[in-house]
Amino acid sequence: MISSETGSVLVLGGARSGKSTFAEALVTASGLAMHYVATGRAWDGEMTSRIAEHRDRRGGEWQTLEEPLALVDGLKSIDTPDRVILVDCLTLWVTNLMMEERDMAAEFAQLAGHMLTARAKLIFVSNEVGLGIVPDNRMARDFRDHAGRLHQIVAAKAAEVYFIAAGLPLKMKG
Repeated sequence: MISSETGSVLVLGGARSGKSTFAEALVTASGLAMHYVATGRAWDGEMTSRIAEHRDRRGGEWQTLEEPLALVDGLKSIDTPDRVILVDCLTLWVTNLMMEERDMAAEFAQLAGHMLTARAKLIFVSNEVGLGIVPDNRMARDFRDHAGRLHQIVAAKAAEVYFIAAGLPLKMKG
């Protein structure tokens, strides 16, 4: 459970590791108004199914904001101290930024700055993609590198960091 003094939380893990379920439990336990910022885009049928699965699991108590690109603007629009905001997920945001050829360093710096001034509790979910083999193409390597840099930035600013594997949390910071 996140405490009232706790700032942001970063929840990392591999695909289907249980990271979103863990982060959702943190939000629910907070006792604050629950907000979900979805960064994913339904590019295909599989992604449409994944989005529906997440939506169904959360239920109707959550307020949802879909924001695939302007993440910080979206966060600012719902930033009040009586809220906890779950951002799921940062790696999908990175994908969207790359597809739109955005300035990654500027976007990451803007998020880091907001983390320091946010009034709402922020919980970020992201896929750890740097533990596997080196990708065989430049775009995939760039994605892995951008995600790794973003994770370092967010982890440095976060009060708590968890790594989830097989549904089990390992507290890394805080």
